[in-house]
Amino acid sequence: PPMSNVDISHGGILPNLIIIFLLSALFLVLKTLTTLKTSNNPKGCRRLGLPPGQSNLDDEFDPKYSQGVPSDQDDHGRPSWRVKALFSYPLKSCGAVELQVSNVVPTGLEFDRQFVFAEYNNDEWNIRTLRNAGFNRLALIHPEIWVPDPSAPDYDADLPEIKSQGVMLISYPRMLPAGWSSLPIKVGMALKFLKSQQTFQVPLLPPADSKFPLVPVKIWKDKVLAHDYGRLLPASLHAYLGSDTSKNTLTLLRASAPHSRQIFRNAPRKEDLGFQPNTAFADAYPIHLLSISSHRDVAARCAYAIPRLSIRRFRANVIVQGPSAFEEDHWKRLAIGGTEIHASCRTVRCRLPNVDPLSGDRHKAEPDRTLKSYRRIDDGDRTNACLGMQLVPAKEKFVLRVGDSVEVLETGEHQYIKMLAPGEKVEGV
Repeated sequence: PPMSNVDISHGGILPNLIIIFLLSALFLVLKTLTTLKTSNNPKGCRRLGLPPGQSNLDDEFDPKYSQGVPSDQDDHGRPSWRVKALFSYPLKSCGAVELQVSNVVPTGLEFDRQFVFAEYNNDEWNIRTLRNAGFNRLALIHPEIWVPDPSAPDYDADLPEIKSQGVMLISYPRMLPAGWSSLPIKVGMALKFLKSQQTFQVPLLPPADSKFPLVPVKIWKDKVLAHDYGRLLPASLHAYLGSDTSKNTLTLLRASAPHSRQIFRNAPRKEDLGFQPNTAFADAYPIHLLSISSHRDVAARCAYAIPRLSIRRFRANVIVQGPSAFEEDHWKRLAIGGTEIHASCRTVRCRLPNVDPLSGDRHKAEPDRTLKSYRRIDDGDRTNACLGMQLVPAKEKFVLRVGDSVEVLETGEHQYIKMLAPGEKVEGV
């Protein structure tokens, strides 16, 4: 009988220990999650762009876009040639912000390519894009633009978010630590308590009293001054991009309006426009236009390798519907929503569209191989393929809207003027 008492007590201790362990683990999980979970919505601001889950490209694979329509045809009260979708890329080579309406400023769509990641090597900062080896993960970094909203209940002119004229939220996949320490995070993600993305914010404009110094950065052949936001980068973002925080070799730069890059080559000149076209961190010209029917032609030829090649791979600002495939090749001047815009040259393609914007995976050949098989059409560069047009507006400020009419004012021949001389090499190109 005494032994039976001992057996009974041991039988009771074990379940109690398990319960205590589980409660302790649950407490640890909840404490960790409470520390990690933060509100992402900036105070006193509203988010620009279409609501999450909505897109004007939901039907991009509809066969109807493979064919053009007459420009004077009525489409249920809308112009048959019109803007189908608008995109801004605030952080170069990262996710897009889809818009229904956008202000256009001298550098292009407002906020487009105003930020860029840069890496320090060869004693200077060099921009980093999806072209660069090891930077595929940029595709999964998603910026959001939040601008001051005086109607917001928490609006206050003294908020830092308001003083900086808004903020950019930057989201990226959450990196899990090795071993058991990742358990609370995995539980939180499984329970939808934690998002699979981590987020931080940076000021849209550096406040006058801020300490974001101007540093020189090389973008192709140009070297411009930009504000260094590197001290705002969290360690988890460095880890995501494979950067060693102790070496300070990765930073985030914000374009400085007084130091924008003037654009020449194929662009109209100041004596014709009244101003010299300029841009921030776009490769060459302020606005990139793409026709959905032209893209459908390319996608059909790539279907053997990529069955659903999205137009998003080509990272255009303005996507138009209506014209037949490649009609835009010979546009010289057009009017979008009544505003005159110069089609300065064709868009000469690199291999960046080989990266899938949804996964960050880089296809070894397509669509670059298919494009080069039949789209080396410009006498200025017979090595590379062309798809889309580079635009320079005839006025510095106006508004673009989805649904705006597209009217061709002048057609003619194009000859692309290269950035580089024969044999010249520049990092990243």
